[in-house]
Parts: sequence; C-alpha cells; structure tokens
Amino acid sequence: MNDELWPGMAAGGETGSAADQPDSGTSQPSAAAESDAAQLAHSLEAILLVADEPVADVVLAQVLELPRDAVAAALRQLADRYDSEHAGFELREVAGGWRYYTREEYAPVVEKFVRDGQEVRLTQAALETLAVVAYRQPVGRAQVSAVRGVNCDGVMRTLTLRGLVEEAGTDQETGAILFRTTGYFLERLGLPSLDQLPDLAPLLPDHVDDDQDAGHGHARS
Repeated sequence: MNDELWPGMAAGGETGSAADQPDSGTSQPSAAAESDAAQLAHSLEAILLVADEPVADVVLAQVLELPRDAVAAALRQLADRYDSEHAGFELREVAGGWRYYTREEYAPVVEKFVRDGQEVRLTQAALETLAVVAYRQPVGRAQVSAVRGVNCDGVMRTLTLRGLVEEAGTDQETGAILFRTTGYFLERLGLPSLDQLPDLAPLLPDHVDDDQDAGHGHARS
C-alpha cells in the first residue's frame, strides 16, 4: 500500500499548512464590518423613506451618531446600487440633501395610479391640509404647515396630483410658491364658487380670538 500523502495533505488528513488555513480571527472583523455596513444602509433607507424633503448627510450622521464621511459614502453606494439595479426609484442628492424620487421613466404609471385613485377617500391629514388651502388661499406650503403644526409638503404634492390644488403664482416678498384650490375641488364639493364654502366660525373653539376668527373667513374668489 502506498503510504505517500497527497500533495498538500498533512498527516492526520489536514490539508495544507497552517499558513494556508483561514484565520477565523481575521474573518470575524470582516463579517462584522459587512453587518455594520448593511445596518447603516438599512437605517438610511428607513429614515429617507419617511422624509418629506431632502435630508443633509450631516443631519443623518448626527441621528445615526456616525462620522459624516461614512454616511456620505453609504448614501452614494445606495444611489449607485439603485442605479445598477435600475430600480423604480432613485436616491438623488438635491438641494443640499438626499431624497428618494420615482425614476423618470416610471412617472406616467405613477401619475396614472394617483389619478385613478381619486375616488379613494382622502386621509385626515389631506382633508385638514385641503381645508387650510381652501380657507386661506392663495397660501404657501410653509403657511399651511404652520397652521397644521406639521410638515405638509408630501400631502400638498398628493393634493396637487389629484387635481384638488394648483399653483397660484409666488409670494412677492418671499418668492414662495402659492397654492389655491381648483375647479375640480369645487366640482367634487358640488359648489358653484368659493363663496359657498361653509362658515368656519361655528366650528371654532370658544377661546379663539375675534381676530383669529376673521382670519379664518371665506377665501376670496
């Protein structure tokens, strides 16, 4: 019987030399690094998914308590990955921050989805935002957000896509885009004009000042 071992086979059936064996001690940090990178990517996706406006990398770094360079690199990697996969959305760096956008070639199907869903009941947030626009028009996004106490950018986009509000020029002092309700809004309510909107005074709390009551009067057509 030939007792010669196979090349690279050590006695006892172990293959290769100690130098050829993988070092479990060095593989663990690599696996941990991959896990940390995945966790960072998932955290960024979760935050940006609910953001109504671009979020700066420095803000994300503060939230995640990580170096800004690491967060910026992770954002670029995410954007590159979505592009390479040709996902239906993309991650763009705009206005000093990062935000998700529908990929341009899929805009028609998104618009069709939104318009076909006009019969679906509006959310409470959308109804409140629409009421502010209706009674204060023309009004800017910042003013609507101030009245409601929350950011309304996302809701305003939805109302615009559904044809209920539209742009109405810009504010001469701030340059902000102003919005007003549309003819479709009146059509859905069955009203001939904005003058027919119900009076808000009976619906306001008793402690509201008279000056505030006056500010909540009918929008002028």
